[in-house]
Parts: sequence; structure tokens; C-alpha cells
Amino acid sequence: MTGTGRRRRRRTGQVVAALGVVVAVGAAGAAASGFGFNFSDDGPGKAASPLPPATAQVTRQTLVDSQTEDGKLGYGDPTSVPGRLAGTVTGLPATGTTVRRGQGLYHVDNTPVVLLYGTLPAYRSLSVGAEGDDVKQFEQNLRALGYTGFTVDDEYTGATADAVKQWQEDLGLAETGTVELGRVVYAPGPVRVNTLTASVGSPAQPGQEVLTYTGTAQVVTVELDVSDQRLARKNAAVTVTLPDDRTTPGKITKVETVIKPAQGNEPASTKIEVTVSLKDPKAAAGYDGATVDVAFTASQRKNVLTVPVAALLALAEGGYGVQVVEGDRTRIVAVETGLFAGGRVEVSGDGLTEGMTVGMPS
Repeated sequence: MTGTGRRRRRRTGQVVAALGVVVAVGAAGAAASGFGFNFSDDGPGKAASPLPPATAQVTRQTLVDSQTEDGKLGYGDPTSVPGRLAGTVTGLPATGTTVRRGQGLYHVDNTPVVLLYGTLPAYRSLSVGAEGDDVKQFEQNLRALGYTGFTVDDEYTGATADAVKQWQEDLGLAETGTVELGRVVYAPGPVRVNTLTASVGSPAQPGQEVLTYTGTAQVVTVELDVSDQRLARKNAAVTVTLPDDRTTPGKITKVETVIKPAQGNEPASTKIEVTVSLKDPKAAAGYDGATVDVAFTASQRKNVLTVPVAALLALAEGGYGVQVVEGDRTRIVAVETGLFAGGRVEVSGDGLTEGMTVGMPS
């Protein structure tokens, strides 16, 4: 299907979803003002006439509040890597390179700054006598790289220093047994180099950004209006439609409220930024930066009684009802409303059953 066809289909879906919301809001407004609905002074359960101009059936079904929005394929928000070692930048990876544990992320004075895995940033030098979570995190990486002879715990011992000397020898570093601040950079896992902000031969200034990185798996980023926040539930399942019309399942992994700065005549705005991970990241191979459709399901009600939203009546005494048609007579049944979706609304009320006929006001 062409891109034009996809846009047309998406727009139609949004109109249908919006219609349910507009009608629902109209129903609520009518309850206050009386505009748009037929009032009945007979009250619930009493006969009313004449017969309505049209009718519909009470059905039992599953209602799903769903909505499709545009998303963009990419690798997520970039993370900045500031330099911590003074010297000269002598080596940088190419943009798009994947760097894994134990490999050099970049080089200063012809020595590597090494990527390790962890969530706690390096904030001090590590040497014999140091204790803490950062020691344990470093030792876990040292063990994962194949070095032994020490206990993985929160204490940096002489045995740890001996393993570090071996690690330093393998990297071509001075064998000091001390991990200097700035020698390692921690990331949650493998990284993909996103941008280079330093250049080979430039001074390495502590605190100056060298590069940025992202994760290695493609994700989908969706910007939602604040009014659509109900769609943004962490760990909720979504369906992603790719540019070639294939669908692949995804899951919401991150939800953030972001402030979009003003641009030109457009004022600043608040958005809900949703990150979706793909169950099969390979499904999106070759589509970096492409626009995709993301189908969200906000809520679902199984096996409930429903009527068309237009069948709701605003009652004079407050609340809603439906006009039940029985032969040549009608009566009003008060109802409680639930989920609105797809032009129908979940209802419950005394004596209301599947298959009943209800009036559709003109």
C-alpha cells in the first residue's frame, strides 16, 4: 500500500475514535443543558409515547477503547559522554558503530576509555581499600571479561588489584592496579554511537562532551497530547504497523512528560513522550527514521451490554436512561454508563437485557 493510502487509513481511524469521544462529551453536556437529547418527564419505568423514529438493539459484546497515532523509528534518546581524562583525543568510533563491554569507546593519548555495563556512573578512582556499590559493579564487569582470582563483592582488595593489573596489561595501560577516574564509562548494555562532538586531535577537556550514544535496538517514539495520557500505560501492549504494512507487536517501556519549546509562532507545549520496544527488533531493519502507525489500547470491557451512544437520554431527574420499545409502547429505563468506544457505550440498569429494542431519538 502506498504512503498516501496509509495516511488516509490512519486519518479515518482517528476520526472514528474521535467521534466516540465527541458524542460522549456531547452526552455529558446534554445532561447539564438538555441540548441534543429528548427529556422524559414520565421518569424511569413509566410508559412514554410516541414511538421513536428509529430503534437499535441492546447487544452484549467487548468494547475496546483504541487509538492509532504516528510514531518514529529510531534508537531512543541519546546519552552524552563527557570526557574525564585530560590529554588529546586520538581515536573515535564511526557513527553507528556498536560498542560492547570491554571495548574502547574512544581513545585519549592513544589509550582506550573502556565501556563497561552498569547503571551507577563512575565517580571516583578505585584502589585497594575502596568499598561500595561502585566496587561491586566494576568487579562484576571484570569477572564477566574473564578475569579471576578475586571475590566479587563491595571491597577492592589486593586480589582485585592483581586482576586489574592483568586487565591493564591486556589494554596496553600502565599496570598500576588502580582504576583511574575517567578510564571506564558505564552503560546499561551495548551502545550505538549516535553523534561525535569531539574530533581526533582535539584537546580532551574534563567535562567536555566527546560523543553521544543510544541503545542498539530500534524503538518507536510517539508524542501524545496530554489529553491522550490514558493511552500511555507502561508495559501495555501495542501493535506497530511498518511502512510495508507488516505489523509487529510492541510494548510501552518508557513514558515521560516533556516540554516542547516554542518555535516561531508556536507556543511551548506539554507532550507525553512514549517509547515502544519491539518484540522482534529485526522486523524494523532498514527503516531507521521511518514513520510508523502505533495502535494503542487504553481499556477494554469484555462481555458487557451496550447501546449506541445516540440512544442515551438525559433524564430530567439527572443521569441517563434509554427508551425501551415493547410493541407499541415504550418505557424509560435508567442506566449507568461505562466505557464509550466505537460509537457505543457500556450500560447497565434494572431489567435491561440483551436483545431489547431501544429508541434512537431524532
